[in-house]
Amino acid sequence: MYQPPLFREERLEVLHGLMRAHPFGLIISAGSDGEPVANAIPLLLDPSTGEKGMLRGHLARANPHWKLLAETGKALVVFQGPYSYVTPSWYETKKETGKVVPTWNYVIVQARGTVKIHEDAGWLRTHVGALSDAHEEGRADPWAVSDAPESFIDSQIKGIVGFEIEISSLEGKWKVSQNRPVPDRVGVVEGLTTDDREANAEMVKLVKQYGGLS
Repeated sequence: MYQPPLFREERLEVLHGLMRAHPFGLIISAGSDGEPVANAIPLLLDPSTGEKGMLRGHLARANPHWKLLAETGKALVVFQGPYSYVTPSWYETKKETGKVVPTWNYVIVQARGTVKIHEDAGWLRTHVGALSDAHEEGRADPWAVSDAPESFIDSQIKGIVGFEIEISSLEGKWKVSQNRPVPDRVGVVEGLTTDDREANAEMVKLVKQYGGLS
């Protein structure tokens, strides 16, 4: 990933925080023919395993991607956080010189690591239970794997293959207007606030935090 130093984020707790907040990751592999393969799936982060953490997930058994993961033993996973278009009209510099162009602000984490495949029914049962619990937490009527008939869950588990990715490297990029003069950052905050959308609200916080406006 292209990483200008100004946008580089290396704090493990910050990187893990984005991965937990945006757990629907894009897992990417390349086969012996060099052809890339990608699938978007929900992933669970275990920060206590390994130096940089462990990712756990599963794929449909009918999806050939799991065989590629088993073959290569390596994967790249991309976690995309909030992003927003930034119009030059928000910049004070536009009024002063006109020397501005559109851009995008965004937050992203890329995780690389080694893959271990799991086909054991017990491991898979534990995994899907933990995955469901993580996303049902806080709901008024949370669903649990045990709510479904045992025979049905057994049949569903037969149709998936699990995997773990021990993270060997993490790269974070927080491009949130740090490269703009303070008046331009203020203009971005005002513009995003006026253009009221949920993703923009997250970006406003990031521009303030990383731009020294908070």
